[in-house]
Amino acid sequence: MQTQSATLQQPLIMPVIPTGDEDRVTGVLETIKQRLGFIPDGLRLYTLSPPLLENFVGSIAYFNGGSRLRPELMAMIRYLVSWHSQCQFCIDMNEGFLTHMGLQLDDIRAARANLEVAPLPENEMSLLRIAIKAVDQPEHVSQADLEQAWAQGWHDRDIFDAVVQAANNRAFNLVLRTFNIQHQGAFG
Repeated sequence: MQTQSATLQQPLIMPVIPTGDEDRVTGVLETIKQRLGFIPDGLRLYTLSPPLLENFVGSIAYFNGGSRLRPELMAMIRYLVSWHSQCQFCIDMNEGFLTHMGLQLDDIRAARANLEVAPLPENEMSLLRIAIKAVDQPEHVSQADLEQAWAQGWHDRDIFDAVVQAANNRAFNLVLRTFNIQHQGAFG
């Protein structure tokens, strides 16, 4: 995987499950492990606060089953937000998700420099554009952007979901960068 930073630092904080919350956290982590086959260190960090872990995982569950947005679109939103946020952990994780979904790595990476070549159907590009614009320049999201999404058959909730996916990912990126969680195995 291509990286933006070759220097890896130790995490600034180690996740320790609060006393009395071990069963609660273990249950959440087991669900994640069953779904993904492993527990991402980014989520492991959240074990410091079981309510935030549950909230974060609940949001992921919604996007995995309650939203009309395809997983490829959501992963591409997260990938490009992570690239712009310089969060290597999330860049690598979402590259893995996207290639597992059948997209070509060169096509995925080309979207870093030019959003317009993202390997998504045109109707999803309108949501991708809004989502990326929302986290980089929210004041530039316009009525015309929304009208283009509506013309592609998207509803207000779909547009909202795309923007929230991008904003939530930006927040996650900042948390991981703050505590130097740069790669899977950081807590190894």
